[in-house]
Amino acid sequence: MTHTLAVRLDSLGDVLVTGPALRALAATSERLTLLCGPRGRPAAELLPGVDEVLAWEAGWIDPEPQPVRAADVLGLAADLERRRIDRAVVFTSFHQSPLPTALVLRLAAVPWVGAISEDYPGSLLDLRHRVDDDLPEPERALALARAAGGALLPTDDGRLAVRPDVFAAEPPLRPGYVVLHPGTSVPARAWPPEHFRDLCAALTGRGTPVVVTGAPDEAALTAYVASGSVGVVDGASAGVVDLGGATDLAGLAAVLARAAAVVVGNTGPAHVAAAVGAPVVSLFAPTVPARRWAPYGVRRVLGDQRAPCRDTRATRCPVPGHPCLSGVAPQDVLRALDDLCGRSDREPAAGRSIP
Repeated sequence: MTHTLAVRLDSLGDVLVTGPALRALAATSERLTLLCGPRGRPAAELLPGVDEVLAWEAGWIDPEPQPVRAADVLGLAADLERRRIDRAVVFTSFHQSPLPTALVLRLAAVPWVGAISEDYPGSLLDLRHRVDDDLPEPERALALARAAGGALLPTDDGRLAVRPDVFAAEPPLRPGYVVLHPGTSVPARAWPPEHFRDLCAALTGRGTPVVVTGAPDEAALTAYVASGSVGVVDGASAGVVDLGGATDLAGLAAVLARAAAVVVGNTGPAHVAAAVGAPVVSLFAPTVPARRWAPYGVRRVLGDQRAPCRDTRATRCPVPGHPCLSGVAPQDVLRALDDLCGRSDREPAAGRSIP
């Protein structure tokens, strides 16, 4: 029996983009356990192929880490040792090291450990894989899984995915709605709220229903965006539904799955939208490379990818006026939405677009 442990200790989006790699490992394992960070657990529970989810906060990965304590590390190692892991694959992004995690796995007596590592691993890794760091994150992870012996099933197209039961939910929403998700995990990645509000007004003004989504701590933001609704157009209701704080991640996935399109920044729900196959207009700040982190498979990425904040990994915009995204007007997004939804009578989007 092959019991594989996959490790991805980051946030929602990081876990979601590792999905194809996890399916490749699951296809070559009797059992697949995923060790993730607490921030990534809701996403982990949506992924096909995963038999068990464990959550643990890693002080060398979490963006707001607690102190590393020996008792916590040794407790995790003891728990993993009891599970009799046969192989472990540690997934990271290009700026992270897998070696602290690999050390914990060696303490857990895991006999085989693989990871992508630029640093000399000594005896911590059995597989030290190398890749082109300009790969999209899902492809980067899948390359490691394949090097570790994983293989996608012939019927698996390698795209992001969620469990089939997510699609069973039927949100009581008017068909043809566009989802606006204005929140982001860090301010540098946010499209201006007033632009979202104006877009809401423009969509409802031409009869398109709008659903605004967000986390509980984004309720004030979603209410502001939803206040742009014009309500009734030509005698027909074209209102907006504010779901800020009203759904868990599975519920959000069900809402996104039935959307005509989704407008969202570089944040976890963008990857949820890609995983459920929704057309996405990605408002992407270039603080990290879009070629790596744009929602996988999307056809419309707006935002100035040559702005001065490029590749800075800034969490707050270092450039006055936030020009990379504030320069994308609501009309630019409308044109991108029309193009995605097949309205050929509209002009192409004016914002910078990456295929």
